[in-house]
Amino acid sequence: MSLRVFNTLSGRREEFTTRDPGTVQMYICGVTPYSDTHLGHARPSVFWDTVIRYLQYRGYRVRAVQNVTDVNEKVAARAALEGVSERELAERYHDDYDEIMDELGVAPVDEYPWVSDHMDDIIAMIEGLIEKGHAYEIDGEVYFDVQTYPEYGKLSGQSKDELVAGSRVQVDERKKHPADFALWKKAPEGMESWRSPWAPGRPGWHIECSAMSLRYLDFGFDMHGGGTDLIFPHHENEIAQSEAHQGDEPFVRYWIHHGMITGEDGKMSKSLGNFVTVRELLDEFRAEVLRHFLLSGHYGKPLTYSRERVTETKRAWKRFVNSVRGLREVLDSSPREEVLLAEEEAEPISAWAERLRSDFCAAMDDDFNTSRALGALFEAVRGANSVINAPDFVLSAEVYRALSDLYDQIEICARVLGIWPREGARPDQQPAGVQAQDITDDLLELLVHVRETARESKLFDLADEIRDGLKELGIKLEDTPEGTRIRRRDDHAG
Repeated sequence: MSLRVFNTLSGRREEFTTRDPGTVQMYICGVTPYSDTHLGHARPSVFWDTVIRYLQYRGYRVRAVQNVTDVNEKVAARAALEGVSERELAERYHDDYDEIMDELGVAPVDEYPWVSDHMDDIIAMIEGLIEKGHAYEIDGEVYFDVQTYPEYGKLSGQSKDELVAGSRVQVDERKKHPADFALWKKAPEGMESWRSPWAPGRPGWHIECSAMSLRYLDFGFDMHGGGTDLIFPHHENEIAQSEAHQGDEPFVRYWIHHGMITGEDGKMSKSLGNFVTVRELLDEFRAEVLRHFLLSGHYGKPLTYSRERVTETKRAWKRFVNSVRGLREVLDSSPREEVLLAEEEAEPISAWAERLRSDFCAAMDDDFNTSRALGALFEAVRGANSVINAPDFVLSAEVYRALSDLYDQIEICARVLGIWPREGARPDQQPAGVQAQDITDDLLELLVHVRETARESKLFDLADEIRDGLKELGIKLEDTPEGTRIRRRDDHAG
């Protein structure tokens, strides 16, 4: 099955083909480092890390670039407030981002270009646009002339006038068209500026990414990623200025946009009081649990955060780890029967391994559906449990080989998703005074595991007795494709 991705540019899923055979070039819109790293930073980073892992698993060579937007009004305002330079502030917060991404198992990409290091590239690109008649200067500032680029609006699917009407475009009578956007602006008094052929100033936001992506990647590179909030104006303007500058298309072959992190009451933000940093969460949950949570929904849709949802994910992940450890213990410590059983004894186990390979790849090939991929992984683990917990289980040579293959495939898929338990990773850390609650949670998870084992062994009366007994205690068990979900009395009616 071929890989298919949803391309925002076409508005449909397309078969993925690369510009250069066997190589994927991608540009990822990175962070604006002026505040603590939060879940809104972590979701795209974990998603793209998983995409890169999967593409490498599929045999591609991947070259990835992720920018650092250190020249930005928010960075400047925060730096002025703290009395430090913009670069100093940005470096401090980007160091925090790097540390947290390392804890989350996000591998570094090939290049992290900083805007302030690429002023020459940015100015050269603006000069090229002026020379080709796509940009004009007004009083030391430079604007892109959208009327010289007939396809403006093709990413967002709207005309120039519709885009202006539906956005907060600042009225400037000097501009040729209201949608014309800044390539170079004079710096406000007190804000850092750079020398240019027009006036000391700062680049427009959109030209930064165009100049840096074309510095490190070939025109017509394969993937460009960012949040749905960047479709317009940021990515729309990137396309216009880049294709106008090159006199060719496409600037990017596939535009891939991820949904936002939301709170249960809507958008997550500091002003609403539902803002949470990744460091706070890493003090309570393992990194693999956070990755699991961030991959639990399709990347193209919003993902709702709550501590209860992450706690449920933690329970599911711990059941996964305990099951995998149980399988590993069987392979490591149980004696293998010297007598060879019939080959058909191992066929069901081999089928689980092959089914995992097939279902996992089918899910990831279907527009990187990590939720389905997790479901395939958990289903395979349940299959392994049903085998090793069967009353007539015998570890013959054939069964051992089949179980080893299944274990290896489980590990491969879990490593692609980044949820395989890492050596030296931070353990769960509980605040003082909640040890009793933690023990209660562990006992509850043990009961859930015993019930799952009973169901796999067709001991349905025992499984029902556990479920009904917990319900009387105010704990409801809901069976889902990713495992059993635990609902306490406060979480459900009745």
